[in-house]
Amino acid sequence: MKLLLIEDDDLLCQSLAFQFQKENMECCIRKNGLSGYQAFCENTFDLIIIDRMLPDIDGIEILKKIKKESINTPVILLTALGSLTDRVSGLDSGADDYITKPFEFNELMARIRVQIRHTRFSTIKYDYEDIIYQPSSHTILCHDQTVQLSKREANVFEVLLSDAGNTVIREQIIRQAWGEDAMIEDGNLDNYIYFLRKRLKAIGSALIIKTIHGVGYKLCRN
Repeated sequence: MKLLLIEDDDLLCQSLAFQFQKENMECCIRKNGLSGYQAFCENTFDLIIIDRMLPDIDGIEILKKIKKESINTPVILLTALGSLTDRVSGLDSGADDYITKPFEFNELMARIRVQIRHTRFSTIKYDYEDIIYQPSSHTILCHDQTVQLSKREANVFEVLLSDAGNTVIREQIIRQAWGEDAMIEDGNLDNYIYFLRKRLKAIGSALIIKTIHGVGYKLCRN
């Protein structure tokens, strides 16, 4: 995996580069917005990390320029500005995720994995057991039967499908399907699980969404 890091903090760059190397990731570092945007234009990256406050151009402006050129490349915004207004501003400008400094490397890696999964889902068909799932149209195909999911149903289903066969905790499903700071009633997730079970049954799939009481859900074969 090849990452572009646009960050002017030397110590943070050195630390992240060292840790990315241990994760077998190639990290291209640029210390200002202009050189970062040039690196983006001249290379292909799997994911881009941009500091909000750069010495020459605001990170938001670089984010907007990158998103105009590449819809599919996920961008994570780093910032010392942690207010709700700042987070909303970053997300509204095209950031796929937002992390506030200081942060733990493990949290950054978890967010990177989520974005890479989402990118892969958006560009390929996903075969699992007796279904084929097409993320771009939110459709599930099974035995020549097709059902189309709503956007929220698709968000929940993709979280379960990305870790099919394993138990996914409720908090993880909510965080990934609704967003990091989403405030939803606990029963909302149960409602969408109910809808998805009906969808799978309607197309004759042998897959079920099993409730793991007190923990979460698991997509598996009946």
